[in-house]
Formats: sequence, structure tokens, C-alpha cells
Amino acid sequence: MAERPTGTITFLFTDVQGSTQLWEQHAAWMEQAHRRHEAILRAAIAAHGGWAYKQIGDSFQAAFQTAPAALAAAIAAQQGLVAEAWDAPGPIPVRMGLHTGTVEERADGYFGPLLNRVHRLMSAGYGGQILLSATTYELVRDHLPPGVELLDLGERRLKDLIRPERVRQVRADGLPAEFPPLRTLDARPNNLPAQPNAFIGREAQIAAVAGLLHRPEVRLLTLTGPGGTGKTRLALQVAADLLDEFADGAWFVDLAPLTDPALVAGSIAEVFSLQESAARSAQDVLHDYLRGKTLLLVLDNFEQVRPAALLVDTLLRRAPHLKVLTTSRVPLHLYGEQEHAVPPLALPATQPLPPLERLTQYEAVRLFVERARTVREDFQVTNETAPAVAEICARLDGLPLAIELAAARVRLFAPEALLVRLGARLTMLTGG
Repeated sequence: MAERPTGTITFLFTDVQGSTQLWEQHAAWMEQAHRRHEAILRAAIAAHGGWAYKQIGDSFQAAFQTAPAALAAAIAAQQGLVAEAWDAPGPIPVRMGLHTGTVEERADGYFGPLLNRVHRLMSAGYGGQILLSATTYELVRDHLPPGVELLDLGERRLKDLIRPERVRQVRADGLPAEFPPLRTLDARPNNLPAQPNAFIGREAQIAAVAGLLHRPEVRLLTLTGPGGTGKTRLALQVAADLLDEFADGAWFVDLAPLTDPALVAGSIAEVFSLQESAARSAQDVLHDYLRGKTLLLVLDNFEQVRPAALLVDTLLRRAPHLKVLTTSRVPLHLYGEQEHAVPPLALPATQPLPPLERLTQYEAVRLFVERARTVREDFQVTNETAPAVAEICARLDGLPLAIELAAARVRLFAPEALLVRLGARLTMLTGG
């Protein structure tokens, strides 16, 4: 068995494109094909010194001590899949992504936002395609095997909504070379704003909200909850994940600056660069524009303009392929509205405190740690600081905004000192 990679690690993520449909339509074939696919991937990973530390259904996650070894394993695996004598409807379509960096090590694998980045990179590709991040490219560019070249696909916005990634595609002898455009945010029209940092946790919430929007009968979905629960960030991530489902894209409208409901139609029209006139109101222009569109409209902070719910109702009636995702402290109370309450982040018990490895898996603690590292790169949760970190998250009720504000103070205070100062938490978190 290969030694477990440590330090700077190159990750190889793989996934069978369209596996759900293949299992539904060709269950007997997929059962056999899956076993053969697994054997080919495990052999290629092991032959190049990799550690296949996790398998989730048809997906593999493997770690390598060096980027060239990871690249060689990916190429060998794809070549093995191509060479296999598949029965119809084969060959099995496996997409792959490679990214390099440092993560938190766990007994059963690894943990951290970098892994989400690898997954987003892989998910942008197609069966038979190998994609590399800019970091991995720099580590392999001078060590390419014979017959291998890297095609520059340009800077692309992955669906994690943070910084763009310069993506390269592997071209190797015997492998497919031509693929459709990547499934990135650039592939569909949208105005989803880039975010300053990675989205932490909420995997179950993302899946639940996306599942609701997939249902044909759900045309209006409202994310509810008090301020600071992370409704906006959740809505944006869901919109990014579902972008491929809407031919005319996903569009974000920030209603926070508005207090007059009469201005909502104009604000939405402005997002689409539509102009009202003396003869036609913004609402009429919107009706005509959206009537034939298949798109997702994200309306943020709707509680400030609740009477404009009638506008949303009219738009949904006149645009049969429109779906609306709103965030609001209260529901819109429209017929057919589906409400999803956004809960606080998952919190650990403070008495007794979970073991350190389990503690840092809770969403609230994960968020605190990641945001603290943006102001102190060496920040770690230790046995000494764990009680204070857990208590900080608990006192802040698992609210993401409050946790982020508290974590920013780690630049000045150790967690124990920060906990003492949280007695007057509003002053502590808003001052300075």
C-alpha cells in the first residue's frame, strides 16, 4: 500500500459523467462496468504511488505526493478505460480533475475548501477529459511524459464563485481530444457575483434547495431566516450549481438598497439592461422579455419590499419557464410558494466536548477556522483552544455572519481572550 501523502498534495478526483441515467437505463451493464472501471482506476492510482482514500458511488478521490505522479496516473487510467473492450453502451465516461495544495489531514483522509475546488474543476469537464488547475500545471509543465501536451482553456469561473481558475486540458496519445465547452459559470449567461472566499459547509442545505428547484411544480422558492444565517450565500451557490439547468442563465438582483416596492420592477429590468419608457412601464417591459425565457431569478433581501410580491406573482404567471429564488426574513405568502427555512450552522456540544478531529468537522467550527486563517495563516484548533472556539460558535448561535466577524478578531486576540470579550458581543463584533 502506498504511503499516505502529506504536506503539499496533488489530488485526483474522478467521476462517471451521467452515472445516474446510466444506472437507470442500463442497470445490469453498469453493475459490471462499475467493477471494471473501479479495477482500472485503482490499478493506475496504485502503480503511480497514489492513495485512493475515498470512494463515493462512482467517484474516486486519490492523493499523490507529487503532481507528475498524479498526472501519470490520470492518463494511465483514461488510457486503460479507452483500451477496455466495453459492451454497448460503453465505454464508461469518466471525467477527472487535478489540483494541488495543502489541506487538513484526518485519520480517514483529508479536509478543507481545497477539496471542494478539485470537485468543481472535475465537474466542469466531460467523460474522457482530464482538467488541471493552474497550480498543478506549474508543477507538471516541465515533466510531461512523451506524447502529452496541455491545452490552455483560459481563465474560467468555476461554480464555487471565488477567483477564476486558469484551466488546462490534457491531450495524450490514444485519448479523446475534442470536448464541448466546459461547464463553468462562463458557459451560461449570468451575473452571479464573485465571492471573496470559499463557501463552507451547507452541503445538505445546497442539496435540499437544489432538489426543490428541480421539481417542476416549484416555481417560487423562498429561503427564510433571521439576518446573518447565510441565506444570500446559500442562494448564490445553489444558483451557480443549477446554472446548466437554465438555458437563459441565472440572474441575481440585490434588493437591499430599496425601500420602495415600486422600484423593484425597475431594478430587475436594469439587470437585463432593459429600458422603460413613457409608453411602457418597467413591469410591461419585464413581462415581454421574460415570457419566452428559461431562467432562474434570484431576488435577495425581499423582506424590505414585501408588497412587490404581486409583481413576482405576475411574472411567474406570464413567464411559464421562469423560476424565482428569493431570500427573505419572512415568506412572500404567494400561492404556490415553497418555503425553506435556513438553519444556523451545525454546532458541537460543549459539555462534553467532542474529540478534536470530530470537533473541526462541525460547520460552525469549520467556518471559524477557515475565516481565522485568512487573518492568521498559522491558526490551528488545538486541545487548549478547542473549548474556547466551540464556546464562541455556540454563543453566536451558529450564525455565519457573527462567526465570520468573530474569526476576524483572531488577528488581535487568542480564542480564550476573544471568548471573554464576547460578553458584550454586539459591541465586540461591530466595533473597528
